[in-house]
Amino acid sequence: EGSIMKFNAHVSSSRRKQRKAHFLAPSSIRRKLMTAPLSKELRQKYNVRSMPIRKDDEVQITRGQYKSQQLAKVISVYRKRWVIYVERVQREKANGTTVPVGISASKVEISKLKLDKDRRAILERKDRSKKKTDKGKITEEEAMAAE
Repeated sequence: EGSIMKFNAHVSSSRRKQRKAHFLAPSSIRRKLMTAPLSKELRQKYNVRSMPIRKDDEVQITRGQYKSQQLAKVISVYRKRWVIYVERVQREKANGTTVPVGISASKVEISKLKLDKDRRAILERKDRSKKKTDKGKITEEEAMAAE
C-alpha cells in the first residue's frame, strides 16, 4: 500500500475479504449494491445519479442481448441472485416453458421511479444541488440574535 492512509480501519483492502464481503452480503446491503443509474431526464430533475432499484420502476436495458429502446417494468428484484427480472425479457426452455431472464441492475437505466415517501426522502437526501451547509453550525448573526 505504501503511504496512502486508510480512512476506515474496519474496511479491508484485501481483495479476498472484499469478495467474501460482497458475495456474503445480506439483503439489506445487497439493496444498496444493486443500484442503477437514472436517465438523463431524471438526473436533471432530481440531481441524483443513481438509485437502488425497486420492483415497480420502469427501466431501459442499456447493455447485452436484451438491450432496447422501449421501457419495461421491473417485475422483481432477486437479491439472492444479484439480478432483476424485467417484463418481456424471457426465454423459452427446451420443454417449452418460458422463464424470465435475469438482468444485472447496473446494465439498466431507470427511466421512471416508483415514488413513495421513503423514496422521496432518499432523493431529497441525495440531491447534489443543495448547497452543503455546515450541519448544525449556526452563524455569528444567529448566535447574536439568540443572546
